[in-house]
Amino acid sequence: MSVSAPVVDGFEAERLRIARDLHDVISYGFATINLQAGAAVHLAEKQPQQAVEALRAITELSKDALQELRGILGVLRHSGSPDSVGVGLERFDSLVETTTRAGVPTRLEVSGRGEALPMSIGLAAYRIVQEALTNVLRHAGDASAWVSLAQEGDRLWITVEDDGKGPTAAAEQGSQGSGLGILGMRERAVALGGDLEAGPRLEGGFRVSAYLPIGS
Repeated sequence: MSVSAPVVDGFEAERLRIARDLHDVISYGFATINLQAGAAVHLAEKQPQQAVEALRAITELSKDALQELRGILGVLRHSGSPDSVGVGLERFDSLVETTTRAGVPTRLEVSGRGEALPMSIGLAAYRIVQEALTNVLRHAGDASAWVSLAQEGDRLWITVEDDGKGPTAAAEQGSQGSGLGILGMRERAVALGGDLEAGPRLEGGFRVSAYLPIGS
């Protein structure tokens, strides 16, 4: 599935960047909180301790989402960019751990040169993975997911895939999304000189594949 990203510059590009950040933070935050809240309700009577753990997870998830939102909204009041905060491997680890706690077992694989990513590349990669995992949580159903980050030559390859039912089947059951997620992911990649494709896997599930140029 290829979704065209419009070519923009200046003020419009900044507006779209902030809109994408808000979309990604809110979508992932609410998707994970919704699943944990549903689990807490289901477990409240028969397994109260597990319900307490789900509520604790909600507390942490909401705190993280609020922190990210404050950073994004701060850009609207002051000059600068949330890109000034680096994205290390630990943030991807945290993302995978959160998705696993929300009910979708997720594995992270990292390979390549092992060098620190440029700030803009690291943030774009993080947001792409975050949005792809949001789609897994919302549409995949009973599934597992895999995240791969591979530095090869002058490119960072990003792959997020799952073995669930995928957004096509979910749409047939009345849970179709807005379509902004895939568009936003591709816009991020294209803005940095990369590209992104998304679509069903032949063996079932869904795959998001992207590359970002990182320099030699």
